[in-house]
Amino acid sequence: MPKETATQAKKAGEAIQERLTELKSEGVTEITAELRRLLADTFALYLKTKNFHWHMSGQHFRDYHLLLDEHSDQIFAVTDEIAERARKIGGTTLRSIGDISRHQRLKDNDEESVAPKEMLAELATDNRALTRYFRSAHESCVKYDDVATASLIEVWIDQTERRSWFLWEIVQGL
Repeated sequence: MPKETATQAKKAGEAIQERLTELKSEGVTEITAELRRLLADTFALYLKTKNFHWHMSGQHFRDYHLLLDEHSDQIFAVTDEIAERARKIGGTTLRSIGDISRHQRLKDNDEESVAPKEMLAELATDNRALTRYFRSAHESCVKYDDVATASLIEVWIDQTERRSWFLWEIVQGL
């Protein structure tokens, strides 16, 4: 892209950001990058939760199957909130499965067979990791005085901590 065109595109992007939010351009850039990673991790956790939901077995099948279905519904609902928040402040968000894989920090689990206890323990660990990622993003929001995004993240932290707690309690009893 010629230098003039790149400069014009940057100015146009800054103009859009100024119209959409009072946040500084560098704040929008940093917060949007955080939201993009959070969205990728949330999609990864959603798919892993559904995977384990579909492949659950054992004597507590029904309880775990229903629990993971409830968890996956809650996780999926957050994806739209994350993406729309990035757009509201003038940023962009993920565009494809490949984009998700480039930004996710949580690891996939492609194993053919996973025991129920290991499934639940892995999901508990991933939910705790997601909580840490939310807290880190929250710090960026506070840094740039983005109270709306910070407030949403606080709700997501609470939801993630609740899932972690439920999963941890189950795993401790197995």
